[in-house]
Amino acid sequence: MTDEGSLRERLIDVGVDLVLTEGSASVGLREIARRAGVSHGAPRRYFPTHHALLSAIARRGFEDLATRFEAAVAGTTTPRGELDALARAYVGYALERRGMFELMWRHDLLDSAPQPSDRPRLRELTLPLFGHITELVARCRSERDTAQRTDGPNEAAPPPAVTAATLWSNLHGIAQLWAWGSLQLALGAPPPGGDPGDDQRARLITAILDAHLGPVTS
Repeated sequence: MTDEGSLRERLIDVGVDLVLTEGSASVGLREIARRAGVSHGAPRRYFPTHHALLSAIARRGFEDLATRFEAAVAGTTTPRGELDALARAYVGYALERRGMFELMWRHDLLDSAPQPSDRPRLRELTLPLFGHITELVARCRSERDTAQRTDGPNEAAPPPAVTAATLWSNLHGIAQLWAWGSLQLALGAPPPGGDPGDDQRARLITAILDAHLGPVTS
């Protein structure tokens, strides 16, 4: 990596750290320059606007999330198991890295201006994930139909992409409502110690998958 590329990455590193520790509202070109030990004007060589800087930081979040997904599904042997692993990783990431998660899904960043050919817009980074979830939904249905020895797909069921979108929306809702404390209040205060919400969140995720794909049968 060139010195110029190294500096750009270091500025993004500083921005990521700021988002994770203080939230995206704390991120500014001048503050990043100060923490990186460079002149106030240096970041503008790579990020002409505040929006461009935030987009670069959010891109790191998507890369991190993709890595976690890859680790989460390692060893899974069924599409339903993979969906469950992805769902847990998604909600877990949202709660562990709340500032980054909120930044990643800001509409003004997702709807950002076109990037150079080797850098797709942030919105486009979500498409492979959504496509994979849609594929897993279709495979789950196919396996269920085979197990139930039905003649073909259920004509009344929504298209896999619609079910995938609903699943995604439900998971996003769990993450946001849990971060706000609303779900804990609705479900009752969890017992003290450790991370007592793990079991409750797991049950919510299972309920979502069961509602859209049917319960797992032995």
